[in-house]
Amino acid sequence: MDLLEYQGKQLLVEAGVPASAGEAANTVDEAVAAAERIGYPVAIKAQVQVGGRGKAGGIKVADSAETAREYADAILGMDIKGHLVTRVWLEPAADISAEFYASFTIDRSAKQYLGMVSAQGGVDIEEVAASNPDAIAKVHVDPLLGFQPYHATNLVHRGGIPAEHRRGVADVLTRMYAAFESLDAELLEVNPLIVTSTGDVVALDAKVTLDENAEFRQSLDRFREIFATDPQERMAKEKGLNYIKLSGDVGIIGNGAGLVMSTLDVVAQAGGKAANFLDVGGGASAELIANSLEVVSSDPEVKAILINIFGGITRGEEVANGIVAALDKVDIPQPVVVRLDGTNAAEGRQILADNPKPNLHAAATMLEAAAEAVRLARGE
Repeated sequence: MDLLEYQGKQLLVEAGVPASAGEAANTVDEAVAAAERIGYPVAIKAQVQVGGRGKAGGIKVADSAETAREYADAILGMDIKGHLVTRVWLEPAADISAEFYASFTIDRSAKQYLGMVSAQGGVDIEEVAASNPDAIAKVHVDPLLGFQPYHATNLVHRGGIPAEHRRGVADVLTRMYAAFESLDAELLEVNPLIVTSTGDVVALDAKVTLDENAEFRQSLDRFREIFATDPQERMAKEKGLNYIKLSGDVGIIGNGAGLVMSTLDVVAQAGGKAANFLDVGGGASAELIANSLEVVSSDPEVKAILINIFGGITRGEEVANGIVAALDKVDIPQPVVVRLDGTNAAEGRQILADNPKPNLHAAATMLEAAAEAVRLARGE
């Protein structure tokens, strides 16, 4: 779960990390009222789950109610890299004397946490990594050992933090790591981590990604933003389905993550592009297939749907009966291609043949099914 800036700041503050305070607003009037309470100059910042807001015009500093209204009106409704701005965050304009970069993430290849620090904060860290990788200090942290003082010392020295700010930055790094670990976060990034004219080290921005698999021990509902969630992903979440939205036009439903991944590859081999990843798991009941079809067909980008089922414990005739019942239950406008294989696959295909539907197409192999789905998606 990717949090918005102000949500990440809430978590940082709760963990004892100093972060800039402010107010969120959903309308221009709310933004102006918040600006009046905060006082001028005030920064108005678009809340979207993507970087580059400043370059896109999504961050403005207002010095009066008139400019606050003008900027809020311009930012709300703005499209930033495909993300619609429906909320802004207002905070006092920062008094900045230095800008740094700090983050913690997971290095899966090393099976350890990774801390990073750079004195070149406030800019795209990707550009720094590409043009001057030595400017970013990195240190691996064993989860069993935790973040120790020598880790912080290593990072602030090699990251180029000026001597007078190292103690303050090291303290913030320790607090950031504690938040990163306790929240089951996959990423906790602060850019910029600023030093004010009075020497205080403050998180001016926050990018936080939480592991939804840890939801059973984390209170994530307060951070779940309906407006920022893909509607198909939200629907799938409500129905307990494993769904990931992609950018193609062939909807994919399969049983088993490996089979679904193979299906995506075969669709690409056939010249198409998958619109999603949807794994119904080991079973394929009528209700499960119906829920899956409802989610996939609700995506306006989907032009055809491919159901790829391998019957193992679940027999082919049960799967076929489930598909027939699901198509009777759910109104699906797109053509649906079904490939059945495995236990009692022949019986299942016969059931599909005996219960014809205008938009139902059967295929014997994965490649045939993928080719048919791609052809139908193109309207051929």
